[in-house]
Amino acid sequence: MTVMSVPRFERFFRVAAGLDVDKNDLKRYSDFVDAKVYDLLLIAEAVAKANARDVIVPWDLPITKGLQESIHRFRDLDHEIELKPILDQLVRHPPLDRAPDDATEARLPEIVGGLSLALAKAFKIIYPDLKNPQTKHWETVWPLFNLLL
Repeated sequence: MTVMSVPRFERFFRVAAGLDVDKNDLKRYSDFVDAKVYDLLLIAEAVAKANARDVIVPWDLPITKGLQESIHRFRDLDHEIELKPILDQLVRHPPLDRAPDDATEARLPEIVGGLSLALAKAFKIIYPDLKNPQTKHWETVWPLFNLLL
């Protein structure tokens, strides 16, 4: 993550959930994003394969109602923070048997934005008074996403 983008991520977490994140949190955040994008694409790949498609299309992604709502809230919030251009560069995924098509690739930054908003909100649901997430907080919140996504 570039140094220029760190203040925007800090601001995003402050605005989204009143959290003060530091560089260690941003590394954990980046690992979280990589893992969750991979998980979503892995399931989407299985759907594409089951439907005899060579590429992953947007409707192959397992987007739940809650995640879709977080994506919509992220769009509203992003008008103020302008994080999406940075997410465009942050989204990475390993090679898969079936590659995402252009429309799917284009959706990934907003999906990451929705996941990011859901992550920030999850910290506050579990730890209402939390201001600065520590390792123990990440170790509690991340497994919840593994359970649900």
